[in-house]
Amino acid sequence: MKFFRGAYIVWVFFRYGLDDLLLSSAPHGGLRMLSRVLSLGRRYNTPRGARLRMALESLGPIFIKFGQVLSTRRDLLPPDVAVELSQLQDRVPPFPAEVSVETIERAFRKPIDALFTEFDRVPVASASIAQVHFAKVRTRQGIEKDVAVKVLRPGMLDVIEKDLSLMRMMAGWVERLSEDGRRLKPREVVAEFDKYLHDELDLVREASNAAQLRRNMEGLDLVRIPEMYWDLVSQDVLVMERMNGIPINQIDRLRALGVDIKKLARDGVNIFFTQVFRDGYFHADMHPGNLQVSVEPGSFGQFILLDFGIVGTLTENDKEYLAQNFIAFFRRDYKRVAELHIESGWVPSTTRVDELEAAVRGVCEPYFDRPLKELSLGIVLMRLFQTSRRFNVEIQPQLTLLQKTLLNIEGLGRELDPDLDLWSTAKPFLEKWMLDELGPKRFLTELKNEVPHLARMLPHLPRLLHGYLKQGAESQPVQNRELLALLAEQKRTNRLLQGLVYGAVGFALGMLAMQVFIRIQLG
Repeated sequence: MKFFRGAYIVWVFFRYGLDDLLLSSAPHGGLRMLSRVLSLGRRYNTPRGARLRMALESLGPIFIKFGQVLSTRRDLLPPDVAVELSQLQDRVPPFPAEVSVETIERAFRKPIDALFTEFDRVPVASASIAQVHFAKVRTRQGIEKDVAVKVLRPGMLDVIEKDLSLMRMMAGWVERLSEDGRRLKPREVVAEFDKYLHDELDLVREASNAAQLRRNMEGLDLVRIPEMYWDLVSQDVLVMERMNGIPINQIDRLRALGVDIKKLARDGVNIFFTQVFRDGYFHADMHPGNLQVSVEPGSFGQFILLDFGIVGTLTENDKEYLAQNFIAFFRRDYKRVAELHIESGWVPSTTRVDELEAAVRGVCEPYFDRPLKELSLGIVLMRLFQTSRRFNVEIQPQLTLLQKTLLNIEGLGRELDPDLDLWSTAKPFLEKWMLDELGPKRFLTELKNEVPHLARMLPHLPRLLHGYLKQGAESQPVQNRELLALLAEQKRTNRLLQGLVYGAVGFALGMLAMQVFIRIQLG
């Protein structure tokens, strides 16, 4: 079976001329000659990116999802290929409702009628990994609730493992046969795809992601995230609150209902920056298929987020580095951008700051003060990545999902409000974030977090101090022990008092200086 699947993949590659793309840059003369022989009589009027997209669509859902993940690696792909792959759509025919029912009953060991008061056997959405049915459940309080039931496609794990095995084999071929292929790091990309795909196959993990995002977004009043019904969650089935909204790309319909489209665009930017910089935990698949707008009275005009199979995380260091970069960009302080790259270790320490500063300025300066309709973050990122290769910048894997999400936000903003100034919308948020993170509020928060640890240590300090003094005194003559101990303790007391006084004064001056510095930095 694996042989036939492999043969079909090779045939598809030959049909769309991908063998020419692979072999034409091979390091061996014989392979380049083979490429010319195989291309005899074949003419391609379609661009290479479109041919690759069509080939992946022919190979089925797993290869389509692989192309979607690959499209996020704009640090590795030529611009024309990345743009084509970003157009891949994950639409497949639904599987029979009987299979859904069987999967649900097997997961919870109960008949479908005992689990739901109603179950719509016609799916409302179908993708390569799962499909969704609407239903109703009765809660423990006896209240009937509308829910959405997500069911994994049967046998997906076996299909995925077989295709991934072939992908790993092909990645090895690409690395060996093509110089460009080695630069694309195909094995690394396949490993990344493997992780994303297996994460999406575990619906318990997806439900946990949704629950965390829901907690994080409470009180923001900009976005709704469905509640998970944990009694009805398994690895193969996920039951969640049903969201009643309109897909975000149906702009005319939203406008006719009275939704403020320009505000919606600004809210989308604020949601993104809140998840990234405040929480370090963000929805990493924010394409229009996963975004709706609520039209219910209590949440009219709010975003609805769906599909939580892929989330991104950032450390405190990542957040601080990114925020400082954004602020430096807003202020057009390209020297600071260059210094941050060197300080973080993303570029070699021997890099000349002035050269990197000039390169970043050349990429970014032409795009300031433009509305979103005249700005393409994709082009900016591509040019930055081209610059990064020149300066041997290390691409950080934890930022790949952030880049993908940022491009989704750009596309969303371009649809909703082409005149949106992305920088001006984001700047107030980042200013507040910087004040919170670098000001006295952050210091007091960290001090408060350390209080329980200090409280546990304080009762032990006298005993530890006595043991230390006793150990030191044992090496002294007996007649000098008490005197030396007394003098030592007096010196320590004096130093402690001096340290407390100097520390208090220094803290007060430091807080004052920090506030002045931050306000100067933020203009």
